[in-house]
Amino acid sequence: MKIKVLGIQTSPNVDGLTATMAKRALAGARRAGAETALIHLRKLELQACLACEQGWGRCRREGLCIIEDDLEQVRERIAGAQGLVFSTPVYFGEVSEVAKNFLDRLRRCEVAGPGEPRTQGVFVLGIAAAGGGGGGGPSCQLIIERYCATLRWRLFDLMTVTRRSREYMLRAAGAAGAALVEFMCAEAKRAK
Repeated sequence: MKIKVLGIQTSPNVDGLTATMAKRALAGARRAGAETALIHLRKLELQACLACEQGWGRCRREGLCIIEDDLEQVRERIAGAQGLVFSTPVYFGEVSEVAKNFLDRLRRCEVAGPGEPRTQGVFVLGIAAAGGGGGGGPSCQLIIERYCATLRWRLFDLMTVTRRSREYMLRAAGAAGAALVEFMCAEAKRAK
């Protein structure tokens, strides 16, 4: 079985620190033998939750959102992967607005809907790219960890990078991507 690792980066800057960290982690995953792909979430159409039917509508009944945008496409891509590199800029100590919007809607469909969540069990390497002094990185990591727990994603590791730590964290991101794939391969062998 070929290991698939999907990268989701949520910065508007496709060549900035957030995206570069995701790309570097995916490069490490490829070196370890994985098939990889990167989604720039800001390039997709993702509307905000409408909180239809007093807050719970089709998401609770069917596990689907009534909004016809790119949410379901990304959800299917996550469901088809064993690993996920989720990279977000840190905005005021939290994940980016586009990341929060996406994760909130995904969470409603995955957790509140009927049946087993489609994306559960994916191993996640979470990356918080903090600008400025980088003080919001740890609180952003806690938010990523909380989403992972709610979505029943398996947290592999969390990384925080700042402009000051950029160079060595880029090397660490490549090593983390490779380690993620090696870990998932070992887990697959143990499960047999």
